[in-house]
Parts: sequence; structure tokens; C-alpha cells
Amino acid sequence: MSIKSKFKTFFFLDDEYDDRQEEYMEEEPEQKQPQSQKQPAQKNNVVSLQSVQKSSKVVLIEPRVYAEAQDISDQLKNRRAVVVNLQRIDRDQAKRIVDFLSGTVYAIGGDIQKIGTDIFLCTPDNIEVSGNISQIMQETEYESSRW
Repeated sequence: MSIKSKFKTFFFLDDEYDDRQEEYMEEEPEQKQPQSQKQPAQKNNVVSLQSVQKSSKVVLIEPRVYAEAQDISDQLKNRRAVVVNLQRIDRDQAKRIVDFLSGTVYAIGGDIQKIGTDIFLCTPDNIEVSGNISQIMQETEYESSRW
């Protein structure tokens, strides 16, 4: 075997594997067993890579009224992360929106974090957030209180 063919085999190994997988899948329907000797159906462990390859989206929303909380929840149900800026809404309505989003996030198994003054990050279960900025927030609040 020449060096050239070794490289080809090395780099095109995935193509050969795909061909073998297709051959195996085609052979299964041809093999029939009598009903008395049937075994339990085997589950195929096939994962679609399309869902893994899709890019995640982050939606930035600045609600003006409480009614927009449902739109934010719809974004979360569609598995998108949402940054919610509540700086331009009344304090009471902002609290109601955060309560509504907390329930939504709990229902879908996601997470909600305060990332700034009246700014929240809501994430569904498919997005992992690492790190903590609460220490930075406390330092900025301390600096602003000195004025």
C-alpha cells in the first residue's frame, strides 16, 4: 500500500463508515424470523446532527407593557435565550413580568439570572450559562453609592 493510498484511507474513513452503516440498515428488513422466535425490537441509537448544528439565538427584548411577557415566553419555548431589559417599565409591571418569566423558565427547565440593574437573562434548558457576575454588580453598586 502506497503512502498516497494510506492518506486517502485515513482521511476518507468517515465515508467508508457511512457506506457500511447504510449496508447494515438495508440488511435488517431482509432478515425475517418466524413469529415464534421474534426478539424484542431493538432501538436505534441514531442522533440527528441537524439539531446540534443549528446556531443558538439570543433575543434582546425591552418590554413596554406586561402583555409582552407572553412574547418573551414564546421565545423561550422556541429554545432561544432572551435578555430582558426592564429599565423602561414601571416597577410593579417589571416585577409581574419577572414572576411570569420565572414560572415559564421553571416549566421548561431553564434558568433566569439577573445580569444588571433591571436586566435579566432567561435561558431554556439547551443553553448553559457559566460564570457569575454578581460580584461585579456589587462593586459597581458600591461605587455608584459613594457619589
